[in-house]
Amino acid sequence: MSRSSAEECPQTSEFIKPQLLLASSLSRFRNSIHPLFSHSLNPNIYPSGRGALVNWNFCISLAQNIMACRLADSMFLFMGPHQRPTGSQKIGCFSSPGLCQLKWESLLVKGVKHKRCSIPSRGTRFIQAVAVPVAPPSEDSADCRKQIAESYGFRQIGEPLPENVTMKDVIDSLPKKVFEIDDVKAWKSVLLSVSSYALGLLMISKAPWYLLPLAWAWTGTAVTGFFVIGHDCAHKSFSKNKLLEDIVGTLAFLPLIYPYEPWRFKHDKHHAKTNMLNGDTAWHPVWKEEFDTSPFLRKAIIYGYGPFRPWMSIAHWLIWHFDLSKFRPNEVKRVKISLACVFAFMAIGWPLIILKTGIAGWIKYWLMPWLGYHFWMSTFTMVHHTAPHIPFKSPNEWNAAQAQLNGTVHCDYPKWIEILCHNINVHIPHHISPRIPSYNLKAAHKSIQQNWGKYLNEASWNWRLMKTIMTVCHIYDKEQNYVAFDQLAPKDSQPITFLKSVMPDHA
Repeated sequence: MSRSSAEECPQTSEFIKPQLLLASSLSRFRNSIHPLFSHSLNPNIYPSGRGALVNWNFCISLAQNIMACRLADSMFLFMGPHQRPTGSQKIGCFSSPGLCQLKWESLLVKGVKHKRCSIPSRGTRFIQAVAVPVAPPSEDSADCRKQIAESYGFRQIGEPLPENVTMKDVIDSLPKKVFEIDDVKAWKSVLLSVSSYALGLLMISKAPWYLLPLAWAWTGTAVTGFFVIGHDCAHKSFSKNKLLEDIVGTLAFLPLIYPYEPWRFKHDKHHAKTNMLNGDTAWHPVWKEEFDTSPFLRKAIIYGYGPFRPWMSIAHWLIWHFDLSKFRPNEVKRVKISLACVFAFMAIGWPLIILKTGIAGWIKYWLMPWLGYHFWMSTFTMVHHTAPHIPFKSPNEWNAAQAQLNGTVHCDYPKWIEILCHNINVHIPHHISPRIPSYNLKAAHKSIQQNWGKYLNEASWNWRLMKTIMTVCHIYDKEQNYVAFDQLAPKDSQPITFLKSVMPDHA
């Protein structure tokens, strides 16, 4: 190229020329191996005998040269998207996935002119880049779901469940044995929780001050097992004797100061309307209107759904379970009985603890394990149904099978936590049918994985998962599912900014 030509088109000199030289070299290399193609594929040259061996050598040489050409092609392909398009190249690049697909073709040309820039050919073959339109991967594609899962701290994000799949279809796919109640296994779970809780209290009494956090963590996890036992009783999956279930459930909830019947009535609504706007009684997004009500309420919501979220079940406990106006008339009598049991435990149990150990002992032996229980109560419930990709839907859009299968998360925890908490983390089968006892949840989940595995949301408990929930899943948005507090009110969202800066991002 002449100097004047290069000056007329600086992009050619700067960006295109080195790649055209590569194209020219590649073309000459292909020309040099052209005889291999003509000889090795001509049966008349080496019909038999030694010629066949020579022909085989040509084939080996041919394969090696083809590999070299592919390597050169790959180099040119790698360089291609970074150059400015020439007259013979049109390269489309989509910003969403950041990928573009190019089809490279060899063309015999005598010479190429690009605007006013003449490029001498000297009989050279050039390689032309022809753009092939490629749409960005759909959000429903496997690659896209894999990338989203990794960014959220999930192991798998399930495919959308088809509209025609019903709850009956999923339930019918489960083995009948997972619904069977085994009294021996049920009472073994009670023995496990009682003994592990007693061990925790012993650890608290013997541990030096610097080991108390470990003792509290164990005891709080053990007493969470009491909740799971009462949870099974409420779902009528603990015993065939329904009166016995109500008695055991009430007693199991007493150390937690949890009224059994009010919780049961509200929890049944959670199962009936999982992830339904204005229907689900468990975790749900914040309404924007609620967020904008007052500066004080906004601050309370930001702190509650931010740094204090692992203990927000305490607020749920207070709001939902002690107000008689929240219950139907036919429920009030049973609610009053449960409330009387809770107040009796507080009136008798707390003074006895204080009498024996003092206020410090009440904090040490009851309050700290109770806070540990609420950590797990909050964590389990929010992880089960909260993620940026899991929508809450209005009643007219809501689909039961999608909400229970696509809208519920299976999360693996350290083994000792799963044992002490009776596999409450194996939550998808529990939402398919609450009548499955806790000791059969793993077998039921295995069956669901075999039959419906590609639709499941699965994770292992990790920092990134918790960080995503606590810093992203805030205010309801129909299109995005959630909008973070710091997007709508950045000046008031210092707690969220703080969490983003201090929480690890390990998956």
